[in-house]
Amino acid sequence: MIGICVAALLFLAWCWMREKGLRKEAELKCKFAEEKLLHLQNAEEQLKNAFLSISSDVLEKNNRSFLDLAKTSLESYQERAKGDLDKRQTAISELLKPVKESLTKLDTGMRQIEKERRGDQETLREQVKSLVENERQLKQETSNLVKALRTPLARGRWGEIQLRRVVELAGMLNQCDFFEQQQEISEEGRFRPDLVVRLPGGRQVVVDSKVPLEAYLEAIHAEDDALRIQRFKDHARQVRAHISLLGKKSYWEHFQPTPEFVVLFLPAETFFSAALEYDPSLIEYGADQNVILATPTTLIALLRAVAYGWRQENLSRQVETLHELGQDLYKRLGDMNAHFAKMGRGLSAAVDSYNKGIGSLESRVLVTARKFKDLGIVPSQVDIEEVEPVEKITREIENLSQSNCEIK
Repeated sequence: MIGICVAALLFLAWCWMREKGLRKEAELKCKFAEEKLLHLQNAEEQLKNAFLSISSDVLEKNNRSFLDLAKTSLESYQERAKGDLDKRQTAISELLKPVKESLTKLDTGMRQIEKERRGDQETLREQVKSLVENERQLKQETSNLVKALRTPLARGRWGEIQLRRVVELAGMLNQCDFFEQQQEISEEGRFRPDLVVRLPGGRQVVVDSKVPLEAYLEAIHAEDDALRIQRFKDHARQVRAHISLLGKKSYWEHFQPTPEFVVLFLPAETFFSAALEYDPSLIEYGADQNVILATPTTLIALLRAVAYGWRQENLSRQVETLHELGQDLYKRLGDMNAHFAKMGRGLSAAVDSYNKGIGSLESRVLVTARKFKDLGIVPSQVDIEEVEPVEKITREIENLSQSNCEIK
């Protein structure tokens, strides 16, 4: 046991000694390594300084050489580029020359257009001024027209002008199909309708123009709705009053023969529509009073119907005239037929007499005359020609009464 302990102690001592030696050896190696590293660092610093010095010299030499080479190359390139630039400038100048000319023309055209535009603006300004002036004058004339139409005489004259225009548009001829301002005086007073239209068959229609304009104009210019409605109602009452007054005149009793109605002409469609809107019974009331309300549209239709009737009347008269002419022509053709028949009979008798005379001449005279030639009394060159009888006969003319062309 003691031996083992001694052996263990010896082993431990040996291990301690070995470890101490290894540690000392490690310290020596470490110190040697540090010295070697220091030498390496010094060498590296020296090499670095040497390299920097060498590289600086080399770089300076290379830069100098590069700059010299670059300078030489650049000068050579500049010379070539200068020649190429001149050529390119010349080519570009030639290429841009048409563009320059076009731009010059464009600039000239734009200047001309601008000049014309300014002139057009000035003209337009003058036209606008003229338009404004015309509008002002139109407003003034309209105002004057409205003021003039407020007087009964001007309204009546305007209604007569409108009536004349309607009659002309309908194709009626003055003093032929109608009469204007015809007067008829009777025991009851003087009646003066604006228009009397003659109908086929000797009849006629009386047309009287009325212009209920005062209340209508006030309604149009009214700014208050209630006042406007009231004025339109007054307008409808005025139209009703004209119907009553015209119905009481009884024109059909004083212009004979005339149908028992008279036409009340309103010279504008709006007069009738406005009155009818606020008094829908006007048409029925007019029919009760034997008064027919007519606007330019309806009166044109009525007058064209009358014109159509006149055309039919003229056609009937022409047919009668043609019938008379046909009868007269038929009679004359019959007389001419009789004359030709008599002439044919005379020609037939003349042909018969001619043939009989030729036969007698041939059988009784020429036979004896030809014997003179046989006896040599007359020259042989002279010969008596034979006379041929007429065998054509005249054509018989049919009686017109038996032909298919008889006029009935």
